[in-house]
Parts: sequence; C-alpha cells; structure tokens
Amino acid sequence: EVQLVESGGGLVQAGGSLRLTCAASGFTFDDWAIAWFRQAPGKEREGVSCISTDGSTYYADSVKGRFTISSDNANNILYLQMNSLTPEDTAVYYCAARRYYSYSTDPSDYFAWGQGTQVTVSS
Repeated sequence: EVQLVESGGGLVQAGGSLRLTCAASGFTFDDWAIAWFRQAPGKEREGVSCISTDGSTYYADSVKGRFTISSDNANNILYLQMNSLTPEDTAVYYCAARRYYSYSTDPSDYFAWGQGTQVTVSS
C-alpha cells in the first residue's frame, strides 16, 4: 500500500523559512516521480516542485530561487526547503507520487497523495 505523510508545516512570518517533509512507503523514489503541490483557499491545486527518477527537477516560477526540492532515496523521504516565504505561499502543501519515471505538473497524473500540511505566512 502506498502511503505519503507530510509534516513540517506551520505559521511563519514573511521572510522566514520552513522545511516540509514527506515520508513515503509502498514504493521507492527510484521508480516513480514525486512532487509537491499546494492549494490555497478558492484556488486550484498547483504544482510547486517536482522531481523525476533521474533527478531532474521542476519549480514553479513563483518559487524559483526560494524553494528547493530534495530526496533521501535510501529512506524514501522527500523534502521541500522553503525560504523567503511570502503571504502568497500560504496554502495546504501536498506531496504526491506518479506511476511514471518523469514528473508532471498536472495533479491528475498523480495517483497517490498525502493528507497535506498547512503553511501559513503572516505579513
């Protein structure tokens, strides 16, 4: 059974940092692409950052230079380091797995999702 469990969210002031963690089980990062999505109230779920099995990465324009995705493949843990946070980054953040080697920014291409972790950035 594939499971994804996010942690690390919280309340932070603008300009601050958070590191999100996603613990995965039931598959390995060597086989499937994984990603971070976020959804703010009243908005569609959007791809924040993705990583393919070959290590290639994607970042949304809004987070480039501020967020860094990384993975510990030995322990099946996915990270998202978020720096210089702004109120526009406030959302529920989800990690997701795709049954394919390359990433996608379309949420419908991912079959497994975590429960999400809330990130709130105050101004």
